Amino acid sequence: MIAYKQYVTINDPAKIELTCLPFRKGQRVEVVMIAEEDDRSDRVEELRGLFRRTQALPQIQAVSDDMIAEEIEKYRAGR
Repeated sequence: MIAYKQYVTINDPAKIELTCLPFRKGQRVEVVMIAEEDDRSDRVEELRGLFRRTQALPQIQAVSDDMIAEEIEKYRAGR
């Protein structure tokens, strides 16, 4: 199977034009379209906000680095 990737920007959602393809006339091809996620930065900011809110919780303020290290060691030891 020959794989060929080409990025295009959709100008008209009713059609897409691909040019200069490396296939011969009459050759059967499979077309798979995967949209890039353009809202990734929104999700990153959403996660950062969630982290800030979580870290600001009173019960989190009582957790020390030593307590975290102890929990990691327990987890690694299978306890």
